[in-house]
Amino acid sequence: MKSEHVEILRKKLPHTPGILGKESYFNSAVLIPLICLEGEYHFLFEKRAAHIRQGGEICFPGGQVDLENDASYEETALRETTEEIGIGAEKVDVIGKLDTLIGPRNVTVDSCISILNINGINECTIDESEVEKIFTVPVVFFENNDPEVFKVVSEYKYKFYNPDGIEENLIPSRKKSMNDHIDDSYSKSEREVLVYRAGGEVIWGITARLTYEVVKLLA
Repeated sequence: MKSEHVEILRKKLPHTPGILGKESYFNSAVLIPLICLEGEYHFLFEKRAAHIRQGGEICFPGGQVDLENDASYEETALRETTEEIGIGAEKVDVIGKLDTLIGPRNVTVDSCISILNINGINECTIDESEVEKIFTVPVVFFENNDPEVFKVVSEYKYKFYNPDGIEENLIPSRKKSMNDHIDDSYSKSEREVLVYRAGGEVIWGITARLTYEVVKLLA
């Protein structure tokens, strides 16, 4: 490398560091909708249709980023909101974004906090192929009630047995000098999972974490 390459490198480094290798993750974007009902703001939640992936779970409108057609994460979130609850971008006021959340199983979530300019959820038209129902919970509920905290332990495997019963390594060396955990075949990590019980439903995981982060900003 020569001196001129240092300047090339300087120019190409990001002004604001992000997530290295983000394109290799499952990248998703969600809208965190707030709606004013009788002078008080509520979060709007969806309950996923029973027959789809993670059926029956509580979430915000959103989905996988379309890297070919979506110009931004905000565009993804708005598009998914229109598809899932029938509210167009003209009725959504995006007031800001949270930091990117890195979830389990190589998922990233970029979220847009927004105000829905509607008078009630009766103005929404849900896509029943994806959404069982929508409901709201006052923001003050989450301000006054801390989430329950649970622990989840995950294992990361470095080797497995193929269909012929032969052990195969996922890392090209089993020497302890490379990684102290390889000879043990796995390592474990522990993470917190937040849970709210609200609106007759259990709000947990990524949705609970996003809700918690918004409420924390209001403190």
